[in-house]
Amino acid sequence: MGLLSVSVGPFRNRTVRTWSRDLSTISATFRSCVAPKSRTALIQRRCGGPRQHSFPLTRLLSSNKPPKGFEKFFPKSEEGTGVNKSLEDENAKEQESLGREERNTSDDGEDRGRGGKKEESHWWTRFQEDFPLDKNAVWNLGVGAAGMASAVLYFNFREKGVQISWKDFVHHYLSRGLVSHLEVVNKQYVKVFPAHGVNTSEANYLWFNIGSVDSFEHNLDIAQQEIGWDSTHKIPVLYSSESDGTLIYTVLPTLLLVGFLIFASRQGPMAGGRGSRGNGNPFSMSKSKAKIVKDNISVRFRDVAGCEEAKVEILEFVNFLKSPLQYHSLGAKIPKGAVLSGPPGTGKTLLAKATAGEANVPFITVNGSEFQEMFVGVGPARIRDMFATARKVAPCILFIDEIDAIGRKRGKGNVGGQSEQENTLNQLLVEMDGFSSSTNIIVLAGTNRADILDPALMRPGRFDRHIYMGPPDLKGRASIFKVHLRPLKLDSSIDAEGLARKLATLTPGFTGADIASVCNEAALIAARHLNHHINTKHFEQAVERVIGGLEKKTQVLQLPEKTTVAYHEAGHAVTGWFLEHADPLLKVSIVPRGKGLGYAQYLPKEQYLFTQDQLFDRMCMMLGGRVAEQVFFRRITTGAHDDLRKVTQSAYAQVVQFGMNEAVGQVSFDLPQQGSMVTGKPYSESTAQLIDQEVRLLIDSAFKRTLQLIIDKKEMVEKVAKRLLEKEILDRADMVELLGPRPFQEKSSYEELTEGLGQFEEDTSLPEGLKNWNENKGDEKHPRS
Repeated sequence: MGLLSVSVGPFRNRTVRTWSRDLSTISATFRSCVAPKSRTALIQRRCGGPRQHSFPLTRLLSSNKPPKGFEKFFPKSEEGTGVNKSLEDENAKEQESLGREERNTSDDGEDRGRGGKKEESHWWTRFQEDFPLDKNAVWNLGVGAAGMASAVLYFNFREKGVQISWKDFVHHYLSRGLVSHLEVVNKQYVKVFPAHGVNTSEANYLWFNIGSVDSFEHNLDIAQQEIGWDSTHKIPVLYSSESDGTLIYTVLPTLLLVGFLIFASRQGPMAGGRGSRGNGNPFSMSKSKAKIVKDNISVRFRDVAGCEEAKVEILEFVNFLKSPLQYHSLGAKIPKGAVLSGPPGTGKTLLAKATAGEANVPFITVNGSEFQEMFVGVGPARIRDMFATARKVAPCILFIDEIDAIGRKRGKGNVGGQSEQENTLNQLLVEMDGFSSSTNIIVLAGTNRADILDPALMRPGRFDRHIYMGPPDLKGRASIFKVHLRPLKLDSSIDAEGLARKLATLTPGFTGADIASVCNEAALIAARHLNHHINTKHFEQAVERVIGGLEKKTQVLQLPEKTTVAYHEAGHAVTGWFLEHADPLLKVSIVPRGKGLGYAQYLPKEQYLFTQDQLFDRMCMMLGGRVAEQVFFRRITTGAHDDLRKVTQSAYAQVVQFGMNEAVGQVSFDLPQQGSMVTGKPYSESTAQLIDQEVRLLIDSAFKRTLQLIIDKKEMVEKVAKRLLEKEILDRADMVELLGPRPFQEKSSYEELTEGLGQFEEDTSLPEGLKNWNENKGDEKHPRS
């Protein structure tokens, strides 16, 4: 066996890989051929030897028993020798033993498999609990991992080469005949491939850089001429183009940035309609976020009380959509929309929810702030998409909550051009009453700032009806209490209707949200003390909690401060007791609640017009605390700050707004609202000085009258103050015991307060055309626009 090898030693501190002509491939092939035989022997030894592997076939051929599955093709024979019988018995025993072993091994394998599955499911469950991932996240992680793995495989397992110099290539490889061919790649470097039979175990090829292709070809010709090769022996040169990864490194930062932006758009607020039609597409920002309400609204019209007039207006919209022929036969057209306005907590959104629960037509709801984005054109695009959706499902009801976010008056605060809010409003105006408007879409809107809405939005043809929902009156509060008392577990001795009337009397000025809070607080107080039912005491405590705030039992006052608070509240109570137009006193307390150190609870009448004498008596009552401090302690404190603020506001309102001052005259000016910037006054400086002078005179006259009253009733004030220091809380019965009956006639019960107002209950009757509004009239066809 011959062996020809060429080796190159180290030179220039560099180790050059060894290429050799190896003629020992035969021995290698022999060794590779022997290996399977040895492996086969090893397998046979592990499985019980070659005899156990070959016996089934030999025994089967020597046996008279037909193969399994082929019995019908062999004739039945009962003849047999004893040798055959013994051989068959031996075969049966061996097969039975082998079957047992195979079953044992298979059972072990199945046990291991079951254990593996249990372990696998256990760690996978723990992983899912620690790192909850949805399908999209798993898919994104899988794609990223696959990309990274592909890059690693490409750059680490591609063909590797060793760099050499031109001189090394000529002297150590070209001159010795070890080169098969050359390949010029990208006109930048040359790959040197070995000739056939040369050992290349350490490197697949060699390579060196070139300056240009022309110079390389010229130098290669010179080197081959110096070696003495003719044209038939010259080394062939190939030309190719390859990607060396620089393009990937150049594009990779851009790809990462684009991927991050797409991920952020899917996760952040740019995900236009995520969870709906947008599905997180960054180009779906113009998609409206309006939602079509399904049949999961539990609020009905029976759950809305205290606003019967507004309910009738909304009922007419629903009835029009259910039975349009009732109106079309008379030539009536459906109103385009209605604005529900009023103070917070009066039930605007609740009425809209009830409409969604009762209407048999699609109900689309959206918030006004969802049209405001930092990108130009998104608001108008969402308006268009919202109305396009409404037209597809028409007839329908579209409810825009807090419409003042997009419906503000135009032309204010838009320096430098039109704002995005104006563009959104313009698109809304066009959609509601323009060339492309629809007659089968009813737009409802809710706001508590109707005064700032644009006049073009409020005109007939867009919002035809303006429904004001103010605080409920006495009857309305009783109806609301009945609704909220319905799910509560009351004491068996309590009459729900009587309780509702009593609570309505104790809560003047309360809105529907305040009443709901009172009922919920009563249930919480009962549960806090482990009571099984809610009684009247719990509701009274809840009313005090909502009016005065949280009772601060831990805020202990020093005796001088507590005495000052007692005389201050006693001054209020006595002053109001002996003034005709003051509200009836219900309770007075010196227990700190909320921000105050004491409070007095009154029972104001349902009154909408006030005379000058009534306002003056209220000013005197509010000054009673400050006057009592001055009379009994010869000093004043900061406790009367809130009283003085209310007195000042009332005095300015009488002089400036109500025209109740002779010197200023019958004029009315708007007072600056709290929090608004005052740029100028609508009256002259001399008028302003006159107003200030008259306000000061009015307050001084009220103070002198209160001072005289406190001096005359000084003993009564002291009695009330001492009783407050003893009991801390005095109710109306205690005041009657200390001061005697009030010298003026007053109304305190529900029946007395509702006397002269007709029925005791709220009028919930419906017009004749709306009495059957809840009947199914789906067979009537709606005209399409």
